[in-house]
Amino acid sequence: MNSSTTNSLPFEDTVGAWVPHGRFTVEPTSDGPLSGLSFAAKDLFDVAGHRTGAGNPTWLDTHAPASAHSALVAQLLGAGATLHGKTITDELAYSIHGDNLHYGAPLNTRAPDRVTGGSSSGSAAAAAAGLVDFALGTDTGGSTRVPGSYCGLWSLRTTHGLLSTEGVVPLSPLFDTMTWLAADADVFERVGQTLLNDSNEPVWRDAVMLTDACAQAEPLFAPLIDRVIDTLSTQFSLPVSYAPSSDTELEIWRQTYITVSAYDAWQTHKDWITSARPTFADAIQGRWQAAANISVDAVEQARSLETNLKAQVRNLLGANRIAILPSASSPAIERGADAATVDAIRASTFRITSVAGLAGLPQVNIPFIAQNGLPAGVSLLGPAGSDLALIRLAVAVGKKLNALGCGHG
Repeated sequence: MNSSTTNSLPFEDTVGAWVPHGRFTVEPTSDGPLSGLSFAAKDLFDVAGHRTGAGNPTWLDTHAPASAHSALVAQLLGAGATLHGKTITDELAYSIHGDNLHYGAPLNTRAPDRVTGGSSSGSAAAAAAGLVDFALGTDTGGSTRVPGSYCGLWSLRTTHGLLSTEGVVPLSPLFDTMTWLAADADVFERVGQTLLNDSNEPVWRDAVMLTDACAQAEPLFAPLIDRVIDTLSTQFSLPVSYAPSSDTELEIWRQTYITVSAYDAWQTHKDWITSARPTFADAIQGRWQAAANISVDAVEQARSLETNLKAQVRNLLGANRIAILPSASSPAIERGADAATVDAIRASTFRITSVAGLAGLPQVNIPFIAQNGLPAGVSLLGPAGSDLALIRLAVAVGKKLNALGCGHG
């Protein structure tokens, strides 16, 4: 089967998820395990013959159309899935809010008065609205875990380096991971079975609830975390203990992640930013200015601490333990929230997401609907390379919760 491209979508974009230059369809290149499924790609992924915009019109204008599909887009087309274009990303993926200065804030159908979260904002909106079966995203500091939590979707951060970044606009290569979101658990797992191998299938021994990460989340997460703990212990016979991520406060984790990732991002993009002089949203412009001022000494100290923190978490999990933690610190932020509120929630959420980020570990978001009716996610964190086994366990937990009448969103 040869792929073909049509310059339109077979449906109306009812949630404002697609970028103007991304409204096209690419047919699969062969039949395969994903035949019959459709997907969208965050506008960081190259699609042959189309420009990649990376959330910024100046990037779009200064880069030629892609000569080839990104590795993951090609793999999914080869597995039988149909690509329905490109979705909005926060500018150069440098935000977890989901409001793009140039292309707008996609609609979160699960909480219409609240943001989708970013930077995989359009992918989350499209999947939550059921316009595609799944959508490709990236996760550097939380850019798929947070939208998954905000929009009631299955999502994950993959083990760093596990999936190819070829043909994808980077933010911080030291932390960038390739991933996807889906509303349906079976679809989510089916994509995982296609993209991931099962060479690391641990026999899970026990679980640990990360007390410091859970303390960062609003109280509405507590009963959801308790449900996961109870299900793991009673339905899967996994003893659950309680411990912090390490002996270091999570604020230090956040600062370490910010220092290392921002320096890395500036080294990656400084030549283009200084020559093209793009217009960024104020918050993102501020991040670039801060990144440009990080000293070599500061980043060297942070890299040393990163190595220590990474080792502590990996030692805590070993080869066959999982950790339980919230996926974000709050439900989706209200549209129009003031900058101080957004910054405070961003900081507490990064204290949570930096654990997997600095450790380079896989984390799967299980979607719930909290008592206030808003989506909120609880995550399972696993050893490096255990991504597919972690997905299978998370999906099994979700299905058990459904069967027990206290299911996920």
